[in-house]
Amino acid sequence: MSNTREGKIVPIRIEEEIKTNFIDYAMSVIISRALPDVRDGLKPSQRRILYAMKELGLNPDAKHRKCAKICGDTSGSYHPHGEGVIYPTLVNLAQPWVKRYTLVEGQGNFGSVDGDPPAQMRYTEARFSRPTVDLLEDIDKETVDFAPNYDATTQEPTVFPGKFPNLIVNGATGIAVGMATSMPPHNLSEVIDGILAYIENTEIDIESLITHIKAPDFPTGGIIYGYQGVKDALLTGKGRIVMRGKATIEVNEQGRQQIIVTELPYMVNKALMIEKTAYLINNKKIEGIADLRDESGKDGMRVVYDLKKSAVASIVLNNLYQKTQLQAVFSVNNVALVKGKPQTLNIKELITAYVDHREEVITRKTQYEHKQATHKLHLLEGYIIAQENLDRVIELIKTAKTPHDAKLALEKAFALSEIQAKAILEMRLQRLTNLERNKIVKEHEATQKLLDYLNKVLAEKDLRMGLIKEDLAGLKKRYHDARKTDIEYDAAEFAIEDIIPNDPMVITVSHQGYVKKSPLNAYKSQHRGGVGSKGVTTKKGDFTTNIFVANAHDYLLIFTQAGKVFWKKVHKLPEGEKTTQGRAIQNLIAIQGDDKVITVLKVSQLKDPAYLKSHYIIFCTEKGIVKKTSLEAYARPRTKGIHAINIKEGDKLLDVRLTKGENHIILASRKGKAVRFPESEVRPMGRSSAGVKGMQVSEQEGDKVIGMISLDPSDNKSLLVLTEKGYGKRSSLGAYRITKRGAKGVKTLQVTSKNGPLVAMKAVTSKSEIMAVTSSGIALRTDVQALRSMGRITQGVRLVRVKTEDSIASVAIIQAAEEMVN
Repeated sequence: MSNTREGKIVPIRIEEEIKTNFIDYAMSVIISRALPDVRDGLKPSQRRILYAMKELGLNPDAKHRKCAKICGDTSGSYHPHGEGVIYPTLVNLAQPWVKRYTLVEGQGNFGSVDGDPPAQMRYTEARFSRPTVDLLEDIDKETVDFAPNYDATTQEPTVFPGKFPNLIVNGATGIAVGMATSMPPHNLSEVIDGILAYIENTEIDIESLITHIKAPDFPTGGIIYGYQGVKDALLTGKGRIVMRGKATIEVNEQGRQQIIVTELPYMVNKALMIEKTAYLINNKKIEGIADLRDESGKDGMRVVYDLKKSAVASIVLNNLYQKTQLQAVFSVNNVALVKGKPQTLNIKELITAYVDHREEVITRKTQYEHKQATHKLHLLEGYIIAQENLDRVIELIKTAKTPHDAKLALEKAFALSEIQAKAILEMRLQRLTNLERNKIVKEHEATQKLLDYLNKVLAEKDLRMGLIKEDLAGLKKRYHDARKTDIEYDAAEFAIEDIIPNDPMVITVSHQGYVKKSPLNAYKSQHRGGVGSKGVTTKKGDFTTNIFVANAHDYLLIFTQAGKVFWKKVHKLPEGEKTTQGRAIQNLIAIQGDDKVITVLKVSQLKDPAYLKSHYIIFCTEKGIVKKTSLEAYARPRTKGIHAINIKEGDKLLDVRLTKGENHIILASRKGKAVRFPESEVRPMGRSSAGVKGMQVSEQEGDKVIGMISLDPSDNKSLLVLTEKGYGKRSSLGAYRITKRGAKGVKTLQVTSKNGPLVAMKAVTSKSEIMAVTSSGIALRTDVQALRSMGRITQGVRLVRVKTEDSIASVAIIQAAEEMVN
């Protein structure tokens, strides 16, 4: 590539030219557009708008002026861009949900927290807010440098004096080339306390500064959830701050629970948040919300979530935090221009830059005032000389042919400077009176004292620091306000279980995959032989296959027909009344459409290594295959589940039990046979293995395994069996002799046409209770104590009155402590 320079063709490398041009462009964006100056916290466009407003005299006590006029003057004099890009910047300076302390006071429609756009600039008006006056104070006293504007027709400030610590209290955002800034706002009173602490001790560490400047303070309020990200940001200039909206749980006049949101995380669009939340509710991603509406008005923000009767408010709120912008993250990246170069700054470096800038401003202001006072003193000294030699002065002036001659005569006669002589000639006659003479003498003394003081300020750093402290005290007095954003320091250790009672719940899972939890006390105990109460409403052709008791904080391991396992906390299941159907489990776990739940196992916890290594999972299939695997293999929950067992073709997973590795395993078949063998006969296997033969069943005779029990051999529990037509009995464990794994077993119940095939076998004590559910959804809870112990081969007695067209579908045992025994 070649280029023409001064009439010559100069060969250059295209990659070098592109690199140079891109670097120039990048630096232009960084310095002149996207990043704030560390001294006043403003970008060039913001600074030019405010300076144009100053030139228009738009102080807080002045009349508002049209934004179109402000943008026009800014574009014409200082910022050579279209008014359409200047106006959004002006609007941003006036929005109280963006700026912690607004720099512009707007009049008219300046948008809303819902993301509504502002009115056109011809309809809105603006003037300075009070902090901007402090930001610009003393700008006319040579305190900052000025530079030519874009066309060199006037001058503009390169920075503001910045008594108001704008960058720290209002923050900044901007995207440059290859870098960005994202600085959060802070509370002014806290910032001033931190600056004062730094001035008192410039060696103060950041840990001590944090006791004053605790955390960002966002204009929209909300809650900072967890403190580590805040601390990282203050210490390093980078951090991840989790913000939450402020929500309360209330009960309305109709007794319905509501979640009321009154504050949102910083920079969250309320309308978009509500829209997304409604979408998640409609698509069953968030459960338990009956209605959602925005009741915000002139009295403040109010977003109302009406909850369903069955919903747990704390869980719904937690879901809102997790799945909507009711919880958001502010990524802190404190990048600002320091002497024209981008730099990442921690809180102490930001304070240092502010104090250094203010010291320079005060020094330059003092130098300006010193120059003005010196000039004034010089003139006053000339006045005093003139008054002391009044007659001679008048004579010289009268005899002079021209004013120039009179000036020269005064200079020569009294050794005056040209400035003094000229001032005497221009002095009004009334200043020649004795009264005015006394005033001049006093003014001279006062000016001399002022000069002495200014000399001390210039010479002594402590005096300059004292002036900064006085300025800060004045700012605090004018703008002091309480924090808007609360801080939840221990949020990182917060768990939703901390606010959910660990109550026992009855878990039901149907054949077609509907699941729910219900309070245990919703089921009433009945006497033996009762007809039961309506316990579980199911769809036609559906029936309950799993029913057990678990505490709210327990884990559920959900095993499917395809041999996969999923995890779910009990308190995260949908809650329903005894007669409700529940919710399809496909909406709770990532189960495949052609798969279905076979069994659900409760586990108290999955994080204790000793507990995991001392427990095993025992699998049993309908064909009598058993497998044992360490619980540790299932201790890492995954959203999509993991493979738990390899199921052979034609077989089905029947049951899963939790053991300690030393139990006895008892399997029972539909034909009334049972086999008992030590668990040690089944060696531990991997998750993907298929298992070994546990019981021999005759497929030709339609036999299959219907249940599995895992018991400590020293346990004094007895075995309860129940048939399809509601007959049952309990027998002692000793009645079942130990056989080899894979045997046909011994008779456990005399199966006849009267009582029907065996459907369940459970381990019970005299204090246990039976909960049986029929295929039509009738539930019965009765005491085991009412059922006497019988011989192993008897046909049992009627426990549940089952209609001719109905049959027992599932059975659960509830212990006296309301715990289900596996």
